Amino acid sequence: MVEVLCYGDSNTWGYNPLTKERYEKDERWTGVLQKTLGSDCHIIEEGLNGRTTVWDDPIEGYKNGKTYLIPCLETHKPLDLVIIMLGTNDMKKRFSLSAYDIAQGAGALVDVVDKSNCGRMEKPPRVLLLAPPPLGKLTEFAEMFEGGTEKSKRLSQHYKNAALEYGCEFFDTSTVIRSSDVDGVHLEKEDHKALGKAVAEIVKRILDL
Repeated sequence: MVEVLCYGDSNTWGYNPLTKERYEKDERWTGVLQKTLGSDCHIIEEGLNGRTTVWDDPIEGYKNGKTYLIPCLETHKPLDLVIIMLGTNDMKKRFSLSAYDIAQGAGALVDVVDKSNCGRMEKPPRVLLLAPPPLGKLTEFAEMFEGGTEKSKRLSQHYKNAALEYGCEFFDTSTVIRSSDVDGVHLEKEDHKALGKAVAEIVKRILDL
């Protein structure tokens, strides 16, 4: 059985911008990924609303992606692949981060995985770094993400550079999906479907499935 960990935020958890509830399991991109890859793969969902890459949230708390990553890897090992899609919450005004710093935070998570023994034979698992799509039309989250729209458009190139720096696989999700204009942050159902199918093709290549 191939073990794939999907480590992300509310867009991995499956937040529906239309209802503010969670998409059904088979509607989330992770569920689409599971269905596309089939029963020989086990997709592990580790999505947390508000999760950042490496930053402590002074308001929400317990959202630092680096703090939980090692326990998460240890819990689910042995892993063949870790897919990381984080950075959207780092664009909140409260963090005052540049696109470069956000990408470096994502790179630090790749480094944690690379230095772990949570793959097969006590080796590190492979890593696929996903650049989140740029923010859409901000509505209810406009003040929270003030200044984030332009910043989000620069994430992809910085994430690509981080992936090259750390020697992991990379995919720009904005080539297949866009953030919903309902709230500017989350994904609609069709985008979950598109992302799941696109990531499935990349996973097949990486793991030679």
